[in-house]
Amino acid sequence: MIDVKDLFKNDYINKEVTVQGWIRNHRKQKDFGFIDFNDGTYFQNLQIVYDNSLDNFDEIQKLHIGSAISASGVIIKSEGSGQSIEMKLTSLKLEGDCPEDYPIQPKRHTREFLREQAYLRTRTNLFGAVFRVRSVAAHAIHTFFQENGYVYVHTPLITANDGEGAGQMFQVTTLDLDRIAKEGKVDYSKDFFNKKVGLAVTGQLEGETYALAYKKIYTFGPTFRAENSNTKTHASEFWMIEPEIAFCDLEGNMDVMEKMLKFIVKYVLEKCPLEMEFFDKFVEKGLLEKLNKLVNSEFVRIDHEEVISILKKAPVKWEFEPEYGEDIAREHEKYITEYFNGPVFIKNWPKDIKAFYMKQNDDGKTVAAVDLEVPGAGELIGGSQREENFDKLLDRMKELGMKEEDFDWYLNLRKFGGCLHSGFGMGFERLLIYLTGVDNIRDVIPYPRTPGNCEY
Repeated sequence: MIDVKDLFKNDYINKEVTVQGWIRNHRKQKDFGFIDFNDGTYFQNLQIVYDNSLDNFDEIQKLHIGSAISASGVIIKSEGSGQSIEMKLTSLKLEGDCPEDYPIQPKRHTREFLREQAYLRTRTNLFGAVFRVRSVAAHAIHTFFQENGYVYVHTPLITANDGEGAGQMFQVTTLDLDRIAKEGKVDYSKDFFNKKVGLAVTGQLEGETYALAYKKIYTFGPTFRAENSNTKTHASEFWMIEPEIAFCDLEGNMDVMEKMLKFIVKYVLEKCPLEMEFFDKFVEKGLLEKLNKLVNSEFVRIDHEEVISILKKAPVKWEFEPEYGEDIAREHEKYITEYFNGPVFIKNWPKDIKAFYMKQNDDGKTVAAVDLEVPGAGELIGGSQREENFDKLLDRMKELGMKEEDFDWYLNLRKFGGCLHSGFGMGFERLLIYLTGVDNIRDVIPYPRTPGNCEY
């Protein structure tokens, strides 16, 4: 047996081989036929040509789209356009039949329809390309951090702390909810963990504990948000990349973000040329130009206050007026990346709109936080220098009404050999949206979890 990928990568002309996979299309003529064959190892289909000289010609003509087959034949140079090689069939075995009501027919299906067929959609060109890029991008992330001396840490998915302090955790419990509904009270001492716990919204806080032992660590795994949002960029379950680096300030943090992103983009462009050409042609015109430009650009670094000044002076009628001390909208992100003609680090954000753990600047108004804005996607990465001062961190937590006893271990990091440290988070699916041009997060996650949707 041989993979189709190897047939296209190496010279098998005039050699007989056997392949196993699925029929993508079947075009039949009176005395011959063509099967578009794919085994999942290569983006391009292998065309299998057969004629009525075969003993089981009539049986082959009856094969349905979607069927699993084993096919043997001689690899020859293709006389038709669209492929360099094809197989001249000598024998074929049906491994798994497929009825005629198979949903994935050789025609253009809407993405909405294919979401309803999520267990089959990877058999289409679009999703076959999306999820191969997802695999390669994941490998690129691990490669970057492993080659740069980071330790990979598995942070807990069940946790008692809301790392972001936004109250968007899914609760995990073994209590009888029907009984609680009748009695109207909850006794967490009788729950599995004897306390209120939920699914993790971030692995950052636990990641910091490991960074203060290993110096450089990263997490890469699923996170959860019980946020009732139905936008194209929000999901209830998604993957995050979260490095934490000891003895690293905000400027060093931005250096790592820039190097990491350029490495991943370059890696995917090199490893998935056919998929990326497909996206550029059929999904987002100019995608390859956008990505190559990012790899070769210098990222601008600018304070949030200066960004607001630029936006206020812009000859634009804003839907949301930019204001000092406030967050920026998607329209503002788009304008700033166009203004600087490339990626932009916006740093030193207003303290009141950022998380409790961020380093408080000397001005008392801002924190050493940074967001990376990229052309066409807006915010892609967010990070900060972490507050290493015990008293300042504790005062900030009290301001926000957080309980000291819930975070005593986190505070103790500042007491037991604490040091300057920084980190950031990048949503993996946001990255995939940027890499592929596929603009809906539901189409870059194998089985999306969104409000009201938990199929499969």
